[in-house]
Amino acid sequence: MGSDTLMGTAERHQAHRGGVRAQGTKPRSPEAPEYDMAAAVPPRARPLWVEEPARRRRLPDPVRTAAVRAVLFIAVTLIQAMVAFLCTMAGSWLAFPMVISSVVSTVAATWGALDVWVTRQVWNQRNGVVSTPRSTARALRRERRRARRQARSAERAQARIRRRGGAGQLSHP
Repeated sequence: MGSDTLMGTAERHQAHRGGVRAQGTKPRSPEAPEYDMAAAVPPRARPLWVEEPARRRRLPDPVRTAAVRAVLFIAVTLIQAMVAFLCTMAGSWLAFPMVISSVVSTVAATWGALDVWVTRQVWNQRNGVVSTPRSTARALRRERRRARRQARSAERAQARIRRRGGAGQLSHP
């Protein structure tokens, strides 16, 4: 195989455009898409990925910090429990201290998990939960407000008529 028989894609493209077909290339059909070799982009390039909005909101910073702390506590506790079990099975002198430290770590991990819950509750109380009412709820509230306004204006009109002693009425019963 010599270098004169191998051609790159660009060389074949140029040879095909010039009317000379390169060796080993098939003639192209007229309906085949035309590629722009300068841009090296196919005619209908799809994006590599499509951005989607996040399904859940990100946790607030204090809650996320507490959650990371809790995960670390739980991971250390699980490692200590496994080491304590293996030391017990091996009959090592380290088994008793590891069991004691595993108990202490279990208390710390429980505290960490409760800390996440408490921090989240405090965050929600201080900052409130942002809620966006649906359009139907908004429309219902508008209707109720409109009905209350009409009821108040009708009540004021009746009070005005009573104060005047019936003056302004067209007919008396």
